[in-house]
Amino acid sequence: MPSPVSLWNTAPTSAPAQRKGRYVPGSAAHPAKMHPGIAAHAIRTYTRPGDLVLDPMCGIGTTLVEAVHLGRHVLGVEYEPQWADLARLNVTSAAQAGATGTGAVHGGDARHLTSLLPHTVRGTVDLVVTSPPYGPSVHGQVRSSRETGELGVLKKDFRYSRDPDGLAHVSTDRLLDAFTEILTQCRTLLRPGGTVIITTRPWRERGELIDLPTAVLAAGRAAGLTPTERCVAPLAGIRNGQLITRPSFFQMKNVRDARQRGIPLSVVQHEDALVFTRPGHQASEEKPKDRVSEPKAAPTTLCKPKTATAFCSRTCPRRTHHGGL
Repeated sequence: MPSPVSLWNTAPTSAPAQRKGRYVPGSAAHPAKMHPGIAAHAIRTYTRPGDLVLDPMCGIGTTLVEAVHLGRHVLGVEYEPQWADLARLNVTSAAQAGATGTGAVHGGDARHLTSLLPHTVRGTVDLVVTSPPYGPSVHGQVRSSRETGELGVLKKDFRYSRDPDGLAHVSTDRLLDAFTEILTQCRTLLRPGGTVIITTRPWRERGELIDLPTAVLAAGRAAGLTPTERCVAPLAGIRNGQLITRPSFFQMKNVRDARQRGIPLSVVQHEDALVFTRPGHQASEEKPKDRVSEPKAAPTTLCKPKTATAFCSRTCPRRTHHGGL
């Protein structure tokens, strides 16, 4: 049976606008940051204050920052030292701004999570929120010749580092093998019934669509997790029932070039939020007041990545649970 599908309205404003004044200087240089609205929505929906949230590939700490502002406790792991340092600064800054959650960031390879984190953490994590590295076509920022005084465009902030062992630099097959290892480690750290949310998107490489979301779904199953939902998190705003798209320069260029060659490509303007659970049941307890019980919704059909610009305009079939439209 297919997993239920929901539409998350997580981008009423752009990601840079959501980060403004909330993250320390230098955070914008990370080439593939988690979208703050997506992280915050996942945390609000699937946890309650006091729960423990983990991001095993935390980058600049977006998941961690949004979680501590919502009163959750956090653990982050990051392979690249420069981003781990920024994640620590961002969590510290959040605490100074009044965030009530607490957290720690550990440096190291997420494929060895259980040895990087205290043994007492095993079986206690309520929610994992993370994202694998994307293809280079969605990385980086651009400045035009009018801004730089140079010919053409200048691309910047499109590398994680030059470390050849970093997962951002390996083939898709190797990335998926490594990501399966990471999810297997996460399963060990999760409590029974705990949740994993992976945000990912398809991209194009030399005109071919790389369907990373479906591959990640298979990686989660291989790691022993149970898929429960496949949600659409637009990277576009929704106003008066219309999409306000914010495609990158590279997305637009790739699509325009393809259309000039007669290939009817569309701009990808969403992320797939893949929801898994660890098999098992949590001990019964009273439902927290900030979460709403509701009847189970019938599954709906997820719009496929290749038709991403026309993805589902239906309101969320589980709108109470997901804060729908």
